[in-house]
Amino acid sequence: MRNTRRPMVVLLTKVVLGSALLASLSGCFGLIVGAGIGSAVSAVDRRTLGAQTEDKSVTVKAEIKMREVTNGNGNINVTSFNRKVLLTGEVRDEAMKAAAEREVRKIENVVSVINELKISGSSSYTSRSNDALITTKVKASLVDMKTVSAISFKVTTERGVVYLMGLVTPREGNIAADVAKGVSGVTSVVKIFEYISEEDARAKQANAQNAPQGS
Repeated sequence: MRNTRRPMVVLLTKVVLGSALLASLSGCFGLIVGAGIGSAVSAVDRRTLGAQTEDKSVTVKAEIKMREVTNGNGNINVTSFNRKVLLTGEVRDEAMKAAAEREVRKIENVVSVINELKISGSSSYTSRSNDALITTKVKASLVDMKTVSAISFKVTTERGVVYLMGLVTPREGNIAADVAKGVSGVTSVVKIFEYISEEDARAKQANAQNAPQGS
């Protein structure tokens, strides 16, 4: 029987990205995704279910900590993928930058921190809106690629710089970087990948496809 999961996930991903694009254009960044879509996307994620759950928990805890660190004098964005945490945004000084990293490292299940914080005034609303739009465009472009698994990538944009995280093969990583570079408004691309072999990628894909569907 022909496997229909990948076409369905691609369709659902495009729906989510289309909604996100409309939200970013209207200035609204909140997006509530239905449980059915979330389950479908989660099922083909190359991370273990435990890692996915821990990444969500780490993100929430880190965001709370970052508000305490900045106390309104900075803008720190947190992205967690496979227990690795990326910090982007702007902080007041080197002391605040170091404090942010130190607090994140204390969080349970964090294995490493990539500190890309810049010492600068907070970015403008227009700049953040443009970054959100770039992120959506990069994700949509990855979905359209037939040679990579778009769900395997986490995309973050800060002042036109695109950060790519993911559990991918070197081939997939290079393709994704090239795709991101071709998106209008992107000034540079930073690869923060955890590399796996082509064999591992195929095995993870097969395991995801054979996993039982939730109700």
